[in-house]
Amino acid sequence: MADFDVAVIGAGIVGASCAYALAATHRVALVEMEARPGYHTTGRSAALFEEAYGPRVIRQITVASRGFFESPPPGFSSSPLLSPRGALFIAGAGKDASVEKGLADALPGTVEEISRAEAIALCPPLDTPWLRRALFDRAAMDMDVNAIHQGYLRGFKAAGGTIVCDAEVEGLERAAGRWTLRTRSQTLRATQIVNAAGAWADRVGALAGARPIGIVPKRRTAFIFEVPETAAEIGQWPMACEIDETFYFKPEAGLVLASPADETPSPPCDAQPEEIDVAECAERVQAATRFRIERIRRRWAGLRCFVADKCPVLGPDPDVRGFHWAAGPGGYGIMTSPAVGRIVAGFIRQTGLPDDISAMGVTPDEFSPARLYS
Repeated sequence: MADFDVAVIGAGIVGASCAYALAATHRVALVEMEARPGYHTTGRSAALFEEAYGPRVIRQITVASRGFFESPPPGFSSSPLLSPRGALFIAGAGKDASVEKGLADALPGTVEEISRAEAIALCPPLDTPWLRRALFDRAAMDMDVNAIHQGYLRGFKAAGGTIVCDAEVEGLERAAGRWTLRTRSQTLRATQIVNAAGAWADRVGALAGARPIGIVPKRRTAFIFEVPETAAEIGQWPMACEIDETFYFKPEAGLVLASPADETPSPPCDAQPEEIDVAECAERVQAATRFRIERIRRRWAGLRCFVADKCPVLGPDPDVRGFHWAAGPGGYGIMTSPAVGRIVAGFIRQTGLPDDISAMGVTPDEFSPARLYS
């Protein structure tokens, strides 16, 4: 039976970042139920780094993650993790209140209102009567999700970490200060557990005797379609997101990726797209742009996992000793992963929040599972 200091359950972006952050000081096993890491949500992301997106604490830990992406450790990746994109938040008639709220909620220096003409110059397909107002975040960046995920895994293994795949956890028992993990392929032991099981996080928590945090997996649909513009033209466009997030679209390798930004509750599963969601999104995009969506190349869906306040649950369980949560990242898991890994590692090492994150006014209570218990 293999023995470790920490077993991280779930090898998606959150689990991989936690394992990576811990591997320098602990013997860590990264335990994944699928045949390869990142099969579910991580591999199905729209991949935008956006500091103006999400609740306040999300925006703060996104800001805290930028430095890692811009200057990763030597050997982390052979290509840049971020590349320029920009993000437009677009509004049709009757959306003035949403525009003003977007401006008021944004962190200083992240977004500005631009004219209709400026928005159309940035993204010519928006040249329709639908567009009334637009906000622009010049600093939004495309993320190379595969490079980020593989960088964590490669760095983790280089530091002596062990990845165990095809190992769905079927039992967790704690005795004499150590956990025994029974998986469908083998049994492991560890002093501490990090639950980064995504849509299955509450199921893993129940195996450990922890109270549920109310994780709700929600389906997010996306598809890619053809447009007549050249790849060079398309590649210059920013991402465009309707101000109330009823749809978004962005360039994708000479094509256009679109999503209805749906959040349909789902059981934990290998999510698949629903035709009605694709059709409704296509209708919204065509109403707001000059696009005519005649051929869809590919469609897919993934699960984004939320708790009630849409902020991540990070840190020790208040009732179960040696059991830590790294769950509920919502749609923010990739862009916040450097900060999340450091935060969870700080709890494991008992060193507290990283100084740069604490200096923003963030407190451990904002991540604690205890905030969700009535």
